[in-house]
Amino acid sequence: MNYDVIIIGIFIAVFVVFGSFIVFLNMLGSPEKRVRDRLERFKDRFSPNASDRVQARARGILAKDKGTPLDQMLREILPRPAELRTRLNKTGKQISLGNYAMASVAVAISVFALFTIVAGVNLLLAFVMAVFFGIGGPHFMIGRMISKRLEAFTSLFPEAIDLQVRGLRSGLPITESIKIVGRELEDPVGIEFRKINDAVRMGKTLEDALWASAEILDTPDFKFFVISLAVQKETGGNLAETLENLSEILRKRHQMKLKVKALTSEGKASAYIVGSLPFIMFGITLSMNYDYASIMFTDPRGIMALSIGVAWMSLGVLIMAKMINFEI
Repeated sequence: MNYDVIIIGIFIAVFVVFGSFIVFLNMLGSPEKRVRDRLERFKDRFSPNASDRVQARARGILAKDKGTPLDQMLREILPRPAELRTRLNKTGKQISLGNYAMASVAVAISVFALFTIVAGVNLLLAFVMAVFFGIGGPHFMIGRMISKRLEAFTSLFPEAIDLQVRGLRSGLPITESIKIVGRELEDPVGIEFRKINDAVRMGKTLEDALWASAEILDTPDFKFFVISLAVQKETGGNLAETLENLSEILRKRHQMKLKVKALTSEGKASAYIVGSLPFIMFGITLSMNYDYASIMFTDPRGIMALSIGVAWMSLGVLIMAKMINFEI
């Protein structure tokens, strides 16, 4: 009988049962409270008073924003759920807190099973690696999605400014120019400007809608654009000329980034090779002589040496990443 498989099965079963029990308790709630809330929503929804109907619709929208019971539970458990929610919104995709948590748990369970069943690693080390990859894996993927979206937005954003300049010179107001950008340009620029236009139509001021999008995008180029509009609103002047100069500055800034990227490509390639070489050699050794290399996972001295080596390698990779990363 394989006791490792039994331990893994017990670990997964306890986790699933405990999580399902918590979700069930959150969904159950108080029957009297649920009935009372439904009656209140029904009364306000069909009330002859227009303000009551508007408030009922607003509460319905807020209830949808709260998400599933699992999302509500995670908001209570996580230390800073608002920051995580903002980070997920930066991806431009509808990723809920519950889906993110389930992905983290799935990665952790998969890594734990892989290290224990396939590699035969010590349970404690496998648990540590499962926690590391379960937290770091989804975090890394979300970071990659955000970086890819911001890169696409930055490369297309000068085109959006040029389109607004042409609209302003033809006599259109800035709000109508923003609407045209949202309709004509592709995502992610188009969808962000459509959100700004929808927010203005719902009653927000243009400045508030722009700053709300700036918080989600969190890119200097868009913040320059928002500040330019805010300054022009206070001081006056030719907005078309201001935006045209901003577009030229952003293009030159993007060209400088590409030049720096080309100049540092050799250093990045060297960092990738040096950082991945120990792992490649260890994988080759493990495939050629498993009994010899597996001591690093089974012997306490090997585990300690492996942990120290991974820590020092991580520190070295972090230092190299900082050395070759230039902010412009």
